[in-house]
Amino acid sequence: MAIGAVFDCDGTLLDSMEAWHIVQSDLARHTGIVSTDELTVELSPMTIPEAGAHLHAKYGVGIDADDVVSMIDEGMLKYYRTQAKPRLGALEFVKALFDSGVHCSVASSSPQSYLQAGLERAGFAPYLDAIVSVDDVGASKREPTVFNQACKLMGTQISKTWGFEDSLYALRTLKRAGYKTVGVYDNDLAGTFDELSEIADVAVRSFDELDPKFFA
Repeated sequence: MAIGAVFDCDGTLLDSMEAWHIVQSDLARHTGIVSTDELTVELSPMTIPEAGAHLHAKYGVGIDADDVVSMIDEGMLKYYRTQAKPRLGALEFVKALFDSGVHCSVASSSPQSYLQAGLERAGFAPYLDAIVSVDDVGASKREPTVFNQACKLMGTQISKTWGFEDSLYALRTLKRAGYKTVGVYDNDLAGTFDELSEIADVAVRSFDELDPKFFA
């Protein structure tokens, strides 16, 4: 029976959450809104189009929602193409799973253009069966659709697939859908280590703490 691993991208495989904070701060500086931790929490479960609509409707950013999305795209694509890097131990862990015959994929709230650029630059692309964005399935991670699509493309059953996430809300979605889960701590805004530990089957602060043989 094939075994699968579906990974979140930002804050899990890629050490890229700083990019989102940079873009948020840039938007705030150029539009006069206040960039706060509360705003980060507001935006964290949203897709890029949802964030654009929210920032325009609630804070008056941009001419319209599409204008805000364009602002976000410009800053983010530059980051993914030139600066994206793996989290400590993440690339080695994914390669070890791949070498052991575990099917690996990515399911992310980021657009495909970001994912393709960042995962290629950071070295993950050769080890992935699929890269799925919430934009591809038309549903956020508040629903399991994006994870299920990644699972389908890998050819693995949900009960035989591990979900790796740094976000508490996404871990809850995975758990409800029947996946085995690994909480990979990134920052308290995504979920404290104690909160991740309460939800996930396994919780770690770094991929260095994981033994790939356990998942093969």
